[in-house]
Amino acid sequence: MKLSVVILAAGLGKRMKSSVPKVLHEALGMPMLQHTIDAVKKLNPSKTFVVIGNGAQAVKDRVKEDGLTFVLQKNLLGTGDALLTAKKELKKGTVLVLNGDCPLITTRTLKKLLAAHKRGRNALSFLSFIDDSLSGYGRVFRDEKGRVIGIVEDKHTTAEEKRRFTELNGGVYVMETEILNHLGKIKKNSSSGEYYLTDIIDIIAKSGKNLNAYDCPQEEIRGVNSRKELYEITEILKRRVVLQWMEKGVTFVDPATSSVHVSVSIGRDTVIYPNTYLEGKTRIGRGCTIYPGSRICDSVLGEGVTIKDNTLIEESRISKGAVIGPFAHLRPGSDIGSNAKIGNFVEVKKSNIGDGTKVSHLSYIGDADVGRNVNIGAGTITCNYDGKKKSRTKIGSGVFIGSDSQLIAPITIGKNAYIAAGATITRNVPSGVLAISRAKQKNLDNWGARKTTAQKAKVKKKIK
Repeated sequence: MKLSVVILAAGLGKRMKSSVPKVLHEALGMPMLQHTIDAVKKLNPSKTFVVIGNGAQAVKDRVKEDGLTFVLQKNLLGTGDALLTAKKELKKGTVLVLNGDCPLITTRTLKKLLAAHKRGRNALSFLSFIDDSLSGYGRVFRDEKGRVIGIVEDKHTTAEEKRRFTELNGGVYVMETEILNHLGKIKKNSSSGEYYLTDIIDIIAKSGKNLNAYDCPQEEIRGVNSRKELYEITEILKRRVVLQWMEKGVTFVDPATSSVHVSVSIGRDTVIYPNTYLEGKTRIGRGCTIYPGSRICDSVLGEGVTIKDNTLIEESRISKGAVIGPFAHLRPGSDIGSNAKIGNFVEVKKSNIGDGTKVSHLSYIGDADVGRNVNIGAGTITCNYDGKKKSRTKIGSGVFIGSDSQLIAPITIGKNAYIAAGATITRNVPSGVLAISRAKQKNLDNWGARKTTAQKAKVKKKIK
């Protein structure tokens, strides 16, 4: 069966009240349209067409995928006209048609529909469901023998028809290309001025060709027309993703408060605490612990990594056994070695931190290459910017840097060197030496007594 896919993504989405095209609104970190594309991609279609209209260029700029062909619907005249726009691009075979704002649809359900379509030797098949709590979906009409005879949009049905016909249209269709020749028979709706694709059901039923509707899980074909509905489908998607990882051996202490993007992977025996956000292409190894309030985006964590409370990690790599946080920030380009420690209120940016190195608190390490087993004391700063350009700091293995030190880049500190506390280092430090940069200490005798006497005299003067 040669399969082509048409995704309808041209609508205005007025109820979203947004300048962003509806299909580009994100559900769990990814545009709704991308969720739909990912579901059909696993079907290995020969071609996938996306019909665009509202915000066409924005859609093309955001969704870049090999094998996609965009088709422009110049005038937004409904779903029937949208499919007709794509007709000339379609070759003989089977066509799967679905909406771009249904991010919950699964490949499994689509495969079942395609199999039922083939098994029934249908010219047209579509998904349907029953749910009395929902409105806005077209009603599937059947005759006394149970045969599908049409679909009527919800706003055009009477109260009696709603009571009698409870089956709703899922908006996912499979049709043979011969059906496309009937699209021209769809008439413009007098009240909306649009051509409804649902009207093709009545046309095909009257032609005597085989067609049928197949039941599917209600949540999978839920569309999005408002911010409220976007929130609802995102919550469903969140639960679905978390449950999948729990089944694979990941513990979520409070699943309802954790957000895991579809594109994230998590190793077995990892424990995820509440209020955590795992985003983008993040990869987490086995046996990690992610404590509350942490957000990890587009980063890779090795096995046994611990992320302590309220830590932000962006586009970074963390090797086996490292401990990060609490209240730490790894900015893009940070590479943390195995068993290293990045402590509370430490910021690391575009730096390589060696195995076993400790930056325990209150430090900024930017544009630096730090060796193995280095100890960086509290309040240390790599001064990497001179007002015009960024420069790198290189610190050899085994170095000990005292607290409250400033390292003025570009600078190199040799292996096993020592930097005294409070030093401002402006020149390279050879291996094995102690670098001190501070004024000679003076102890002023009787300073406290003299200061007290002076203060008392000042007070007496004011009283007089």
